[in-house]
Amino acid sequence: MAAKGYWIAHNVVHDAEAYKKYQAANAAPLAEYGGRFLVRGGQQVNPEGSWNSRTVVIEFPSYAAARACYDSESYRAAYDLRKDVADGNLVIVEGYDP
Repeated sequence: MAAKGYWIAHNVVHDAEAYKKYQAANAAPLAEYGGRFLVRGGQQVNPEGSWNSRTVVIEFPSYAAARACYDSESYRAAYDLRKDVADGNLVIVEGYDP
């Protein structure tokens, strides 16, 4: 069985209303590739280093699915709605499967 894949994002949202359009648009590609939210905002504390104010973790059935979702046309269309209303960092990482 392949290890799961994860998107880990740290964002700063500058326009909450416009960001909601991105959230609505990303629902279909995330579902298509089996993505599910493990963390979606919420309370957080930053005891070390620097971090943005919003953290999101999305789990995918595999690293390949996580990559494919990001590269899909449907997610790229959603991303276009986000790129001007939020700044952040995203890493796509393979999970640990001992």
